[in-house]
Amino acid sequence: MASPRLKERYLNEIVPELREKFQYKSVMQVPRLTKICVNKGIGDAVADKKLVDLGVEELTNITGQRAVQTKSKKSISNFKLRDGMPIGARVTLRGDKMYEFMDRLMTVALPRVRDFRGVNDKSFDGRGNYTLGVKEQIIFPEISIDQVNRVSGMDITFGTTANTDEESYELLKAFGMPFKNKNKD
Repeated sequence: MASPRLKERYLNEIVPELREKFQYKSVMQVPRLTKICVNKGIGDAVADKKLVDLGVEELTNITGQRAVQTKSKKSISNFKLRDGMPIGARVTLRGDKMYEFMDRLMTVALPRVRDFRGVNDKSFDGRGNYTLGVKEQIIFPEISIDQVNRVSGMDITFGTTANTDEESYELLKAFGMPFKNKNKD
């Protein structure tokens, strides 16, 4: 099986580019993408348990890897939430599936967002990780619009080995992440 396109690009183009830019002494110092976590909170799951199963199925279709239910950690009476109730779905991608998902996200899904002007460049956590919020799951071609009964969003977190936000920003930008232009905002 052939290696994913973004993985080849990382090894052949991005590593030498970042190594020169940040003056790394070793190739191992160059930041790399370690994982992509896709998380979907389903708030209405308190009333309807089937919504969590639909969320797990949607995430499985989008990522190509089996998603798991997330359960609440504590009880909150105002939300009618009990400890251990299923309230969402998540999946963690690594290796080739991670690169393939990132490729599909940047080339197919994000351009389908209405009024898309780029993703926010301020969503870094200070440790080199980047989180992106998606408002509608229907931007992914794996989801059939006719079968969706409720439009919901998800969080996509890119875990990197970068030590600073600047290194992580340059890594994701080199992969082709469509960040907003800093000059306009």
